[in-house]
Amino acid sequence: MSTGTGTANPLRNESISPLRASWRFLLAALYFFLARVLADHGARGLVSEDWIPLVSQAMFSFLLLLGFAGFGFALDRQLQPISQQGFALRKGWLGEAGLGVAIGWAIAVVCVLSLVIFGGIALHFTLSLESFGWLAADAAYFALATLAIQIAFRGYPFQCAIRAIGEFPAALILAVFYGMLHAGLPGASHASLAVSILLGLLLAMAYLRTRALWLPWGLHFGWVASRALLFGLPVNGVSSHSPVVQGDPLGSLSLSGGEFGLDGSWFAFIVLLLAVPYVYRATRELSFVYNAPVLVPGGIPVDMDAAARLQHESATRPETPEVKPLVQILPAAPAAPPPVAKDIDQPRDDS
Repeated sequence: MSTGTGTANPLRNESISPLRASWRFLLAALYFFLARVLADHGARGLVSEDWIPLVSQAMFSFLLLLGFAGFGFALDRQLQPISQQGFALRKGWLGEAGLGVAIGWAIAVVCVLSLVIFGGIALHFTLSLESFGWLAADAAYFALATLAIQIAFRGYPFQCAIRAIGEFPAALILAVFYGMLHAGLPGASHASLAVSILLGLLLAMAYLRTRALWLPWGLHFGWVASRALLFGLPVNGVSSHSPVVQGDPLGSLSLSGGEFGLDGSWFAFIVLLLAVPYVYRATRELSFVYNAPVLVPGGIPVDMDAAARLQHESATRPETPEVKPLVQILPAAPAAPPPVAKDIDQPRDDS
């Protein structure tokens, strides 16, 4: 939606039918899988085994951003396709990302504190210069991984789905699809599926409230990176993300998620559910700015500048007396003399 700040809503670029929007969504989904394969193969051919995850995520994010920008430019006639995907460098975008990181970090801290109180975490530290270097690399990995997810699930494909079926159905379908992608991971459960779907809905709401990807990207990064890098807990069944801190949860399965991590705990599901109204309230001002209704003028277009100029000229023109044209009245022409009749009494000349 267009606002007074000049930020355009990507959903109003062009009026297209739901069928065409659905075909564009399917095309974007096919490109998502193609970019994933290309990024994996490209990273394996460029770097060593240790750097493959980081380079693969960097290539994946770049391919998604560039490819979806091409779709927006070619199919939707977007003049600024990257900005209209949700990456507009508008005023306060760093604050939006920071707000998202803070909310994601707070959600993780609530889950971790509950785990410490009702269970426990066995922590092991590796303090060396090399481990801190790899910690920075892991932070970059999570930043790129969450970026790719936002581009894929809240960027151009999400916009096409909204055009086809509406905001809430599109958010629900993509959240379910996001959960299904995680359902095949080792150690996944019904709780992990529920957490993934709810997280997808929360991030979709963050995008719809701000019409940008800064806040959902920051929220997702804060939720994932803080658990893995600061507390050393497993994320989606992988516990080797932090080279500095290694955490072994000791609580119940419903509280800790076991080897899968907090992504598979019902307690995390409850915390994420409670975070929904908080995120809604925290984005109230952003929603007011970037979801303001657009005033569409109606009637016949009028050149206001020309009308104002004409009014100004008529008001400042010096008054001159009106000169009326002279009307000349000519005298009437004299009437022709009547014909003289012959004297009927004059004698007729018969000779």
